[in-house]
Amino acid sequence: MVTDNLNNDIIIDVLKEIGNIGSGNAVTALASMLSKKINMSVPRVRIIDIKQVPTILGGEEELVVGIYLDLNNDIEGNIMFILDIESAFNLLEMLLNKKIKEFDEISVSALSEVGNIVASSYVNSLSTLTGLKITISIPSVAIDMAGAILSVAAIQFGLIADQVLFIETVFEEGIHSVKGNLFLLPDINSFKKMLSRLGVL
Repeated sequence: MVTDNLNNDIIIDVLKEIGNIGSGNAVTALASMLSKKINMSVPRVRIIDIKQVPTILGGEEELVVGIYLDLNNDIEGNIMFILDIESAFNLLEMLLNKKIKEFDEISVSALSEVGNIVASSYVNSLSTLTGLKITISIPSVAIDMAGAILSVAAIQFGLIADQVLFIETVFEEGIHSVKGNLFLLPDINSFKKMLSRLGVL
C-alpha cells in the first residue's frame, strides 16, 4: 500500500486535477501535431490496485499496444500509455491520413511519438504542480497481450507499490475515436513525495 489515506477525497481531487490538466495539454499537443480539431471527454481518474489493470483492459489475453517510459530524477517509476487495437489503428489513421491494417515500422514510430507527447504532457503537469524535477526516458512500444505487457510493470513495481494512478481519456477527430489508458506507477517513496508536495499527505 502506498499510503493508508489513498481513499481520501482531497487526494483523489488533486490527482484528478493533474489528470485533467495533463489530458488537456496532451490533446492540445496532438491537435497541434495533426493540425486538426480534437474533442476530448472528461478524463476518468482513479487509484486502482495494479491487479485490476488487466480487467480494465479487457482481460489478460486482450491484444493491446503498450508504450512504456521510465520516470527519473525527483520521481522514480514508470508511466504506461495503453491502447486497445481498434484505438491504436484509429490513432494511426488520424496521424498518417490513411487506412492502417498492420503495425509496420512507420506505425510503431508514430505510436512511440504519440506516447512521448502524451506522457510528457502529464509529467510536465505533475512537475509544474509539485515543483519536482521529473524526466522521462525514450519510449518503448510493445504489441502483446495485456497480461504480458503488464507483467513488466508488475515485476518491477509489484513489490514496492501495489496501487497505480489510472487516467482514462477518450478523444475524437472526425469519425475516429481513441480511448487512451494512462497508468502512472511511481515507486512508494516517490508517490509519498509527490503527495507531500501537493499538500495532501
